[in-house]
Amino acid sequence: MKGRKKFYIYFSAITAAVYASLVLILYYSESSHAESGIRTLGDAVWYSLVTLTTVGYGDLVPVTPLGHAVGIVFLFLATGIMVTLLGAVMSFITGEVMPLFLLGLQRWKNWYYLADYGVEANALAMDICREDSEAVIIYGEKRDERSETPDYPCFFISASLARIVARKRDAGTLCKVFLMREDDIGVNSRAEHLAGLPVEVYARTTNGQDRLSGNIRFFDSYDCCARQYWLTRPLCRRERTIVLIGFGKYGRSILERAILINVAAVDQCVQYHIFGEAEEFLALHHCLAEVFSINREDSTRDSLIFHREFWGEQRALLERADRIILCEDEVQAGWSVFWDLKRYYRIHGRIDLRNNRKAPGIHCFGTNEELYTLRNIMRADLNRAAIAINDIFRRDAPYPTLDWDELDSFLRQSKIVAADHLRMKVRFLLEDETLTDLSLAEVERAYRRYCETRTIESVNEDYRRLDHMRWLRFYVFYNWSWGPVHDDAARENPMLRPYEDLTPDQKRKRDAAWELLGRLPEELGSLGKF
Repeated sequence: MKGRKKFYIYFSAITAAVYASLVLILYYSESSHAESGIRTLGDAVWYSLVTLTTVGYGDLVPVTPLGHAVGIVFLFLATGIMVTLLGAVMSFITGEVMPLFLLGLQRWKNWYYLADYGVEANALAMDICREDSEAVIIYGEKRDERSETPDYPCFFISASLARIVARKRDAGTLCKVFLMREDDIGVNSRAEHLAGLPVEVYARTTNGQDRLSGNIRFFDSYDCCARQYWLTRPLCRRERTIVLIGFGKYGRSILERAILINVAAVDQCVQYHIFGEAEEFLALHHCLAEVFSINREDSTRDSLIFHREFWGEQRALLERADRIILCEDEVQAGWSVFWDLKRYYRIHGRIDLRNNRKAPGIHCFGTNEELYTLRNIMRADLNRAAIAINDIFRRDAPYPTLDWDELDSFLRQSKIVAADHLRMKVRFLLEDETLTDLSLAEVERAYRRYCETRTIESVNEDYRRLDHMRWLRFYVFYNWSWGPVHDDAARENPMLRPYEDLTPDQKRKRDAAWELLGRLPEELGSLGKF
């Protein structure tokens, strides 16, 4: 950078010296000629400027041979100067200077910086434009002429983020930064100094963590996809056999969420058949056998059956499945399985296909338009009820408790799973499995139903048993076991045992999860939805 600056200084000095020499030569050659109009040094400068700018008034002209020679040099220089000026103007318009200048004029608006332009970033930008009329979209790269032109106003600026943020001058809201490539926080050089800038950062990751430092938060598209899938397509009581084809990142996340929230009835017996390598998954979650039957069908509890063989060999299983979830990481691989199922098998259940885009007549999930939204990435929508549950708990607890942003990943997940399962509780109480996107009115109606029926001892026992099943799954999933006292370090809890073995006081603790239905509408009332 210093070498370039020195070059510009030398170049400017040489150019100025050449220009001054030409003006002096013109003056001395013309001032002594009787017919020349160039008599003074000022006349020579005026003639040079008129000629170099190609204006050509004609009021002054050289008459001597040397003056003509200097005039010819000025004429040639004029062409170069005009080309240079045109290039400078174009560079100003298409380069960084003009966009940065225009950004400064909009510093009071809401800035959204996306490090790269891609399909995920484009989906997010389109959602931002729909949600925020004051949005300013900034892509941190140069405009690629070969790529599609966005259908919304945006800037393409390859300048450093620090230079871009400096244009905001702390006006309006903080600039929001999105790193949309997986684990971009570790490989993108532009992410190196993010923690020291006045910005909010949301980085896509695969590690399941929520936060890195004060202003850097993570989002996991696989977990987001899985949560949305089961919240919008919840388990029904009639479903007994569910097949997952593909056990990569998406398949694993979908199974994990099924384990945590798919408790629809106290007597349910669901078989999950998973095609894919499962050794690592079972090693990490080595306590699952406490609540699931592993690799064998069971008539008393849910089963997790992992298949090593090619899925096509299980014809009878595929044809009796209530639901087949195609969750291959590679979209094309999922489509290949989909068409083979349609072509060669008599499928009676529904087929859900993970795909980047919606397709007519096909049950697609995990599309870019569904996943990469401002609310999902910032978790304002998905975690809204979980945050409300934590606020209620903080007010009720007789001891100091943590704010949502202070919770570790485990405690956050406990609130998130409890919130996600409330939809299942509402469907259970209202006996209506068509409900997915709940309104607060439906939650209030479900709570009234709970109050009316909990006086019946057998019904109240079912309520408690259902939530204990859900609670037990969560702790077993994270490898907790029974212990005489609650011990976080040892991962032990005295309630980690079958419902029948709980004490009356322990059973009554399960009422709190149902009572939340009566308190959440007031907590979320201003939002209008659950």
